[in-house]
Amino acid sequence: MDAPAKHLRLLTETIAAVNSTLDLEEVLGLVARKVAEALDADACFVYLYDDQAGELVLRATHGTRVEEMTRTPRMKPGEGITGTAAAERAPIMIPAQAHLDERFKAFPNLPEDQYESILAVPILARTKLAGALNVRTIEPREFSQAEIDLLVAIAGQVAQTIEHAKLYADAQARVSELEALAKISEAVSESLYLEESLEAIVKTTMEAVGATGAALVLEDGNIAWPGGRAGAHAIRLPLRWKRRDIGELVCDRDIPFTEPERALLTSIAHHAAVALEHGRAVMRGVLAQEIHHRVKNNLQTVASLLRLQARSDEVDPRKALEDSVNRILAIAAVHEVLTQRRDEEVELDELLDRLRAMLVQGLGAEKHVETELAQISLAGDRATALALVFSELLQNALEHGGSSVRVELAQRNGQVVLAIADDGAGIDGEAGGGTGLSIVRALVRDELRGTLELNSNGGLRAEVVFPA
Repeated sequence: MDAPAKHLRLLTETIAAVNSTLDLEEVLGLVARKVAEALDADACFVYLYDDQAGELVLRATHGTRVEEMTRTPRMKPGEGITGTAAAERAPIMIPAQAHLDERFKAFPNLPEDQYESILAVPILARTKLAGALNVRTIEPREFSQAEIDLLVAIAGQVAQTIEHAKLYADAQARVSELEALAKISEAVSESLYLEESLEAIVKTTMEAVGATGAALVLEDGNIAWPGGRAGAHAIRLPLRWKRRDIGELVCDRDIPFTEPERALLTSIAHHAAVALEHGRAVMRGVLAQEIHHRVKNNLQTVASLLRLQARSDEVDPRKALEDSVNRILAIAAVHEVLTQRRDEEVELDELLDRLRAMLVQGLGAEKHVETELAQISLAGDRATALALVFSELLQNALEHGGSSVRVELAQRNGQVVLAIADDGAGIDGEAGGGTGLSIVRALVRDELRGTLELNSNGGLRAEVVFPA
């Protein structure tokens, strides 16, 4: 077969091979292999032109490889022999000792100096620079004009294939971006729980851009949801809601982020801001509903206590009013603790200490009150009952006891034990009945499902025991 016919066949086979797929990486790999085979070369290097960076970036090789864990070789048009061919839009051929040419650019992780000859040509899509490629041989070689023409023809045909593969890759990336945004939108709209939405956003963000880590940081500096690990490159994008910064989306990766990826992350940050405000609005609604429920229950409790007080035989209206005030303040203390903590449980040691200080100050009692309070949590409704019980018993000890009072709170064998002891005259010298003690007995029995014991031995000790 004569040379023209052979070159035509090689050109046809090469173009047919690279046109068999639209996957960009596969196309570039096929170009490197088929070009090397067509010209019987030892190696082929394929560079693509990055418009944004203005650089030629090595994307595929055949016959050698880029050392791992090092930077991808890249050069400006005009740099190196291949960069010069790209800048001049013309082929360059050096038959021997190409690495000694003044235009040669060495890369520490690319063993090009082991090759003697080089034939480099630009890859042009019409007049637009799409990249460049070169073939190398270990032995000196003078490429013929026919071979140069063949490589130029291959590069010209390959340019269109590369452009189509780029468009396909861009379309696939756009589809992935839309899928990522759809996932985030679905998470934001379907989940009523803020933590679930934020978790979905972080995980989807990492998948969408191949990030090593991501996190949502709120305006107060708290990290709402972290994921993965830090990388060499980080991007921080503001979460904006109605012209106000409410946090940041932080994303990490080992390689730099491209402009399309930055645009995608900007869209994700917008969705994250919507999710954050949506979740907060839901939480505010739930919290308002819960507060309404608690206030209603507390007002019903207050009404019941006032009715009980009204049926009492006690004749001192001032004393009755003061007792009612203390009971309402005890309920308010539980409500305040629940609202501050935004939790369904109350730390009893904190609550009882707050009530102790309030009662001592309110009654003006110059008495020594010693406390030993264990850390015990109790549900809000039961904590309200215990607060009333504690207030009644402590008020009784402060008013009728001796000079000192001891308060103990402990947990034993699955039971909570509250004991209030004073050094007064005992049961005979203190109120053994009345409205206050009736309230205590009813609350211990009905709300706490426990027992009340009053022991008079050198003072009065009231002990309440109920299941934890």
